[in-house]
Amino acid sequence: MKTSLFSSTLLGLALSLAGTAVWAAPTVEMWKDPNCGCCTAWAEHMEANGFEVIQHKTRQMADVKREQGVHSQLASCHTATVGEHVIEGHVPASDVKRLLESDAAPAVLAVPGMPHGSPGMETGRVDEYAVYLWRDGEKPQVFNQYPQ
Repeated sequence: MKTSLFSSTLLGLALSLAGTAVWAAPTVEMWKDPNCGCCTAWAEHMEANGFEVIQHKTRQMADVKREQGVHSQLASCHTATVGEHVIEGHVPASDVKRLLESDAAPAVLAVPGMPHGSPGMETGRVDEYAVYLWRDGEKPQVFNQYPQ
């Protein structure tokens, strides 16, 4: 039996993908100060983990945070949205994926401040930090902790 090059290629592709979950990440829209390098580094971290990131530069970050419903206790340097969720600060891509895969109601996922060792803040020092999940009308809860 002869097989065409096309069907051989398809068979090879199917075998290489067998048992591999293919995850298509939605687009992340991020607002940041035009001069912030750590925000750009966080965007690169997200892109390296399969996300497409659209960056918006603005000096009106307080307005962006207010519009996105980010509580002042959860604030960091940049604010992003992905789907119906708000991502505040240096949240690891793995936590964003976990939130998206949970099919949860819209939430804010936040790393307050700018802890060393978080994505985009790789300075050689590693601080302990938490990723918080917050929904309107509820208290923030710990979603993940680093280092683990």
